[in-house]
Amino acid sequence: MDKTNQSLKEMGIIDPKNRIKALTDHASRVVIDPNIAPKRYYRTGVEMVRLADMNMQDGSYENAFTLYMKFITLFVDKIRGHPQYNSVSAKDKAMNKDALRIVIPKAEKLKKQLLEQYQAEFDKYLEDLKERERIERERLRQEELQRQKEEENKRNKMAALAAVKAAKTAITVPMETKYLPSIASKTVINLANDDKALKTSKEIKTPTVDRSTKPSLLTSNGLSLRDIILPTKLMHNFLTLAFNNTTSNKETCGILAGRLERNKLMVTHLLIPEQTGTPDSCTTHNEEDIFDYQDQHNLITLGWIHTHPTQTAFLSSVDLHTHCAYQLMMAEAIAIVCAPKYDETGFFILTPDYGLDFIANCRETGFHPHPTEPPLYTKARHYKLDVMALQVVDLRRK
Repeated sequence: MDKTNQSLKEMGIIDPKNRIKALTDHASRVVIDPNIAPKRYYRTGVEMVRLADMNMQDGSYENAFTLYMKFITLFVDKIRGHPQYNSVSAKDKAMNKDALRIVIPKAEKLKKQLLEQYQAEFDKYLEDLKERERIERERLRQEELQRQKEEENKRNKMAALAAVKAAKTAITVPMETKYLPSIASKTVINLANDDKALKTSKEIKTPTVDRSTKPSLLTSNGLSLRDIILPTKLMHNFLTLAFNNTTSNKETCGILAGRLERNKLMVTHLLIPEQTGTPDSCTTHNEEDIFDYQDQHNLITLGWIHTHPTQTAFLSSVDLHTHCAYQLMMAEAIAIVCAPKYDETGFFILTPDYGLDFIANCRETGFHPHPTEPPLYTKARHYKLDVMALQVVDLRRK
């Protein structure tokens, strides 16, 4: 391996084909959970394509490509392995087949576009790397020249001082004669001036290089999360809707929906589905109502919110599995837990480097123990509160 490639490897830079491979590998992290009805996967597929199209319009091409590839992986490679696959309606299968006919060519075209972009970034980075290496070689050469000059001046100074000393010893001059001291004085002054000149010459300016052209690295662990913007009144409005359930010690849940705008995920709607609550769980019903509303208003799911009437804000084992489905589709999906008894609100995500895969591969149902180390979930740090409009849609039967 040559020095350039070694440097690139040490700096974490990968070539265009490997960057595409990293994206497709990330997209292939689709796990089919037999405990989730296949109909839910088909619904998730609809939202995947909708979100991918939004990413395309927003110029987030890597995210769009990843979602298209997730969709292809799910419905070409994985879904047939679901034990209840035969229960999927012919209508859903036909709609999905039509979607694949559109998505596969889109993904191929986008792949070529990304490869061209990555190649241009990579070539520019190599150019900048060569320029930095040239600058470094020049800096080292100047330092060596400076060092040699200093050594030469030092030797000359030592020789001059030795000559003065020898002259004082060998030549006897009356005290009133000033020739020799004045010569020696002049010599010393000139040497001092040389030192000053040397000091000034050391101030060599190093040319600057624009490092912004270094290709951005893809992190398959999903740590580079886009901001998710939450209306400041979201929690208050939700707790108001949940008040009767909370006083009856029943959980309430809602869906956070919205849109992608300028690379930010904006929560614009709080959707309250038909549901049944208990002190430690909440089960939704008639989910088609939610799906229909989102389809009509072109909304994507950005997470969910629920109450803990008597407990603190945390994610139970059931909550972890519920949130896993959201986060597998969108890395930024957030779980909000409101604990009114303790005046506490938690904003959580599964840890991208461990918890997400662990829960996705866990086949236990209901409440069950999970290991606590490494952590399966953590506080979300990619959300921001904003004074923005929020539309609340309560679909519960009155």
